[in-house]
Order: sequence, then structure tokens, then C-alpha cells
Amino acid sequence: MNTQIFPLPARSDLDIASPTREPGQPIGAMLVEAGRLSQQDVDRILDYQNRAALPFGEAGIALGLLDEEDVQHALAAQFGDARFPADAGLSAELVAATHPDSDAVEHLRALRSQLMLRWFENGERQSALAVVSPGHGEGRSYIAANLAVLFAQLGKRTLLIDADLRRPRQHQIFGLSGRTGLSAVLAGRAGWEALTEVKPIPGLWLLPAGAKPPNPQELLARQGFVKLIAALRSSYDVILIDTPAAAHCADANTIAARAGAALMLACRNKSSMPGLSNLAENLRQFGVTIVGAVLNGAPRHDVGIG
Repeated sequence: MNTQIFPLPARSDLDIASPTREPGQPIGAMLVEAGRLSQQDVDRILDYQNRAALPFGEAGIALGLLDEEDVQHALAAQFGDARFPADAGLSAELVAATHPDSDAVEHLRALRSQLMLRWFENGERQSALAVVSPGHGEGRSYIAANLAVLFAQLGKRTLLIDADLRRPRQHQIFGLSGRTGLSAVLAGRAGWEALTEVKPIPGLWLLPAGAKPPNPQELLARQGFVKLIAALRSSYDVILIDTPAAAHCADANTIAARAGAALMLACRNKSSMPGLSNLAENLRQFGVTIVGAVLNGAPRHDVGIG
């Protein structure tokens, strides 16, 4: 059976390269688009705003048409700081969107800054990075998902790939369908339509894992995965790849080799030094650049950078 990847269109032919919303859009237009206001409500607020010399948000609150949460979310979106309401169906793990002012997110922003300097803006076209760790429950999906949000907020065209074809979680974290994804792409049964735009966050796309295949290692080891990453590099500034636990299968090493670099993750009071040492040695044997190491303080998910 032919296992080649789907035909790859030129970058100019892709329909996945531009965010659907530009930062700086008027607050009233954003709230109309979100279904929170009607155009008649906006006109009322604008009229009162002019007469009372108040900001749009304060005028809307004064008229009883808006509340403080509406205004804060609209301001965040206007300045490119995407935030989700509590009822958006997202996992509580997505703190970069739901609790952007928390200490955990500040640590993640510091990690983002170091990754920009060490890998994504080091003078070469280095756009892909695998997030790896030895065992289950050490926070790979958490780190990858939140970094993806933060890179998109920085104005980087960002793609998050869930390459954990054994225990995928990214579609759950973002509250999106995971029925079609990477497994179908690598099997030649899907193309660019498998990518999902995370519309509340301009500049962020997700390629979920999709259906769990019976042969994940073989799919990831084929040339189709190499071709896919190569094609995506031309369309995204940042590609983050979630991986399975490295101690339980060879997938993570293969994925990291395709990406070219890895961010190693350890979990306080959970990861073992022998497991981390073995992972680091395996990555080096695969020719993978280890960009850095992170100590994740589960269950609070505090992050320390090493």
C-alpha cells in the first residue's frame, strides 16, 4: 500500500496562514462578533460615551449592557492577550488563557523568552521543538499547550502538534474535536483539513493526534512525518510537538529527531534521575539538540528553567 504523505500544496495555496481577527479591532465590533452586543447596543453605548466622555467599556457598564468580565475579555483580545471565559469548555490546565496573570504563567513566559533566544530566533530557520519527558503525568501536554498560547500571543504563527498517538490530550485541553488528526495525515487519509484553527487565539492552530492507530511507532518513523514537518516549517514560526512518555516507547526519540530539537521536562518528586539521564543520552544519540530542561512542580504546575 502506498504510504506517502498527501500532496503538499505551495505555501501560497494554503488556507491556514493568517489569523481571522486582527488585534486592535474596536471593542464594540468584537463584542458584536462574540454575540454579546447587538449593533443597536453598540450605537447606544457610543452615543452615551460621547455625551459622558467615558471609555467604551465604562459606558457599556453604566448602561447595564456590559459587565466587567465582558470588558476585560474584549480589552485582552484587542491587545492580543487572548483570554477565555470560564465556561468556554477548556481544561483548567490552559492557564495561559484562563489565568494569564498567575505566577505559573509568568514562569511560562520566562520559559518562552529563553526558548526564543536559544532556538526560535538563533539566526537559523529552527521552528520545530518537541516537548519530552521520561514518564506519564509529568506535564508535557500542559507545558506544550500553554507555550503554544503564549507564542501565539507574542504574534508568532504557531502550530501545536499532538504526536502522542497513544494517550492524546491536546484536543481535550482546547475543547476541540480530535476525530481527524495526525494519524490520518500520516496514513495518507487526510490533508490540511486536519489542522484546526483555535479561533479565540489569533495565530494558533492545532493538529490533534486523531484516532489511535495500532502502529504509532511505524507511522512516526516513516518519511511522511519528515515531509509533513518540512512542509509546515514554511508556514509557521513556531511548531511545538507533544510526545508520549519516553520511557514507555520509542516514539519520543523519533519525534524529537524529526523536529531537530527537544525541551526536556522533569516533574518534582516524580521524575527519576536515571530516567532523565537515559532520555538525554538517547536524544543525543539521535542527533537531537537539547534546547533546555524544565522542572515542572506538579500539581500546581510551577515551572523552573534550567
